[in-house]
This record gives sequence, C-alpha cells and structure tokens, in this order.
Amino acid sequence: MPTERLFRLRSLDPDRFVWEAVGTWPEAVEAIRAKPVQMAVVDPLLGGTVPRTHGIGRLRQFFPSLPLLVYTELAPATAGALLELGRTGIRRVVVHRFEDTPGALRTALLAELEQSASQQVLLGLGPLLHELPASLRLALEQMLHATGDGPTVTALAERARLTRRTCERWFTKVGLPSPRVVMVLARLLYAHRLLLDPGYTVEDVAIKLGYSKTKTLQMHLRAAFGCTAGELRVSLTTDDALAAVTDRYLRPLSRAAAS
Repeated sequence: MPTERLFRLRSLDPDRFVWEAVGTWPEAVEAIRAKPVQMAVVDPLLGGTVPRTHGIGRLRQFFPSLPLLVYTELAPATAGALLELGRTGIRRVVVHRFEDTPGALRTALLAELEQSASQQVLLGLGPLLHELPASLRLALEQMLHATGDGPTVTALAERARLTRRTCERWFTKVGLPSPRVVMVLARLLYAHRLLLDPGYTVEDVAIKLGYSKTKTLQMHLRAAFGCTAGELRVSLTTDDALAAVTDRYLRPLSRAAAS
C-alpha cells in the first residue's frame, strides 16, 4: 500500500484500527496466519506498476473467511484487474482520491468488518446475547482476541467499563452461564470458523487466539465438540458447531431463566 494511502488508513480511529503493513503477498499470508488480522485492505498494484490479481486470489483461496477490501487508484490498467477480482466474489472497492474521504473510507471498512469471522460468531450468538448491554457485547467481541489460554472475567468487565460483580449479574439475569464459560465457547466457535479456511493450520489458529500451547486449544475443542481440530474441519459446518454449543451449554440455562 503506498505511503499516502497507508497514512489515510492509520489516521482513521487509531484506537480502533491497528494496521500491519506488508510489502509482498507472501508477507501478507504470514501476517494473516500469525497475527489477529480481521480484514485485509489490498491493492492489485502491490509490488509493481502492473496490476496483478494472483496474490489477492490466493488470499481469497487460503482464507475465505477473511474480508478483503480493495483500495487502489483509478487507472486504465486497473480496470481489467478489478473485473477479474469481481469474478472471485470481491465486491467492495475504494478508489483513491475519489471515494476515500475519511467518512467514506471508515464506512467501507466497517461494512467489510461485518463479514469477519469474529463478527459472524457474535451474530450467530446474537439471539442469546441481545439482552446484554451493548458495552458487554462489544467487550465479548474484543475478548475473542485476548492473549492467554483463558480470558478473565475481570478483563471483560474492564473492557465493558463495569464492575466484575455487575458483569456476572448481567449474565445470570439473561440466563447465560458464567462470563468465562461464554467467552471460552465464543473463542472455540471462532477457532472453528478459522479452521474451515485451508490456509490456517491448527497451530496458526492457536497463535491467533492467544493460546500459549496448541494442545490446550485441542483439549478445549475436544471438550466442547467431542472431536479434534482436524476432525472439526470435515465433520461440522458453522451452523452445526453453533447448534452444538448452544444446545449443550447455553439454551438450557436460558430456558430455566425464562420459566
């Protein structure tokens, strides 16, 4: 990404967006595998003056759950590349100097982020979480990327700007298990979504979720789903995984609270 465009990205909500700049497509793949990347802003002109779609196509092939936003310049040479990218399912393009005012660029980023794996996990859990305060729902999403083998309730409460006791009371009030159980289950659903992408290994997913040891993630997956990470790739769809978690851990308490 040219310096001017990277500056525009980094000047938008720096407390919310943290950008990792790469110079080549192999570097992009490695960054996606090893870091908590939620979306990629890409340019078919990366690495040269002739637009090429191969690198972007490989990202789409390896990481289909990763939102891709094309941010490029308007030039005759890029028209064919954009048409080719459209055939791969990429629909959102921001054109430098025409469509990248701060407001328009922020809107495009947020719209693309709604398709991220973490957002899809929270969307699936939405019917069970909708009675929680908005600050707690946002904090739950942020805790999907917390480092360590187990996110703490204290950290969740701090992100939501609540006391630990108030945080726990909210979960009890709406018929959910403890905040820690919900956070672990959400992270495992997130792990499952990432494992469905052919570009991630089990080790990659453990690193992205902040686990210090891959075997700890494997142990948690087996406890929740009854199978290993490798088996999860081929045995459960995202809907199956969500149903397994909600039916076993979440709905019984919700029904008891409602009765």
